[in-house]
Amino acid sequence: MNILFFLLPKSQVAYVQDNFTLRQTVEKLRFHHYTAIPLLDREGKYLKTISEGDILWYLKDHDGLNFKTAEDVPILDVPIERDIRPIHSVAKMEDLYALAMSQNFVPVVDDKGVFIGIITRQQILKYYFYSNRE
Repeated sequence: MNILFFLLPKSQVAYVQDNFTLRQTVEKLRFHHYTAIPLLDREGKYLKTISEGDILWYLKDHDGLNFKTAEDVPILDVPIERDIRPIHSVAKMEDLYALAMSQNFVPVVDDKGVFIGIITRQQILKYYFYSNRE
């Protein structure tokens, strides 16, 4: 099976860009009710995924930071604790399973590293649950 069958395309996924601030990222996470969000460069290439935990640890280590001063903190200044690895769009299902076991979602990139969407663990589980009931 082609992994793109499970793809939630970029047009339907919230993400932030590397020129965002900490405040903009927090606002986007809250608006979409996400706990983690892909971070892309200006060419649309996947860089990493930033999580609420990354932001909380950053806040803990920076006394005096508040929502207003977070406007001055580039999101690239926030260290990432967990490496959410992307998968190539032509990867095998076995590779997708391996990543989905340890990540809630798997970012998908094309052959140039450009982000094209995500595959959620929930999408994979739903497919197998409903296909095995028949």
